[in-house]
Amino acid sequence: MSSVLQGGRRRRRPGVRLARLLVLLAPLAVAAAAFFGLRHEAHNAKPAESAPARGQQVPGATPSPGTAAPDPEQAALAGVDAFHLKFKDPPRAGMVFDVTTGEVLWRRNPLKRTQIASLTKIMTALLVVEQTHSRDRIRIPKDALNYVGSGVGLLPKGRHVTIEALLHGLLLPSGNDAAIALADGVAGSRAQFVQQMNEKAQLLGLRCTHFASPSGIDDRDRSCAADLAALTRIVIAKKRIARIVRKAHAAVRFPIKGGKLYLNSTNPLLRMGYPGTIGLKTGDTDKAGHCLIAVVRHGGRTLAAIVLHSPNPQLQVRRLFAKAFRS
Repeated sequence: MSSVLQGGRRRRRPGVRLARLLVLLAPLAVAAAAFFGLRHEAHNAKPAESAPARGQQVPGATPSPGTAAPDPEQAALAGVDAFHLKFKDPPRAGMVFDVTTGEVLWRRNPLKRTQIASLTKIMTALLVVEQTHSRDRIRIPKDALNYVGSGVGLLPKGRHVTIEALLHGLLLPSGNDAAIALADGVAGSRAQFVQQMNEKAQLLGLRCTHFASPSGIDDRDRSCAADLAALTRIVIAKKRIARIVRKAHAAVRFPIKGGKLYLNSTNPLLRMGYPGTIGLKTGDTDKAGHCLIAVVRHGGRTLAAIVLHSPNPQLQVRRLFAKAFRS
């Protein structure tokens, strides 16, 4: 018999009642487990990747040893421009980007390889600051006095000059003589220094870029807006360089009569007092035309504009910045 009589009512065994109770509760237990399991997964899940930015980011960091270099070319082609601007006589190539985030805001022929004239000197400056200290001194070689194009013009042959003074001469008046002195002093010869420049370009993934001189006087010094954008982000982050390129004028200690060398920047935005200008470099030869990389900080943002072979770099970058800061 499955049950006994007590007081006229059938009394079920305790084990049977427990079994039936468990049967009733089982679905609830499964549902609760599923609910708390889902909550645990949601709590521990990695956040979803955000949607891609309006413009792709320009690489701007030196890759770690053993890792692949970022790809400026891919970044230059991805995404869409934040604004459009028509020029009656446009630059051969150019780009506007956010220096902090790397977001590309505007581009024109970003992968077009062209002569870059003295924009070459930003790679020269990068190698110098990575291999020297500001108080280091180098001896001015005879070759530095046999330069062509722009120059400091007062380098004392055979005398020792600080790296910092020569960097000012390199980046402000765009001294080709300073470029020769720095290349010889850092690498032993211009040829060895140029080899280092090309090795660095390869390490950084600058596939448009090739150097033939430390100054840019050689028409074989070539690059593109995409590569120069990536290089700009790296160079402007170097404090020794950033402190120099933001100056419209400078007086540096120098072993000449009077003890000081007075230098003026070739940057047209600095010379005209354009608000927020913090760099960077000009370039100008017959084949390269007028070239400019300008960096401006305004309203909490730092933007850079590059124009290559431009009929009027000052006017064109000002128009680009006006649009970019409103975008």
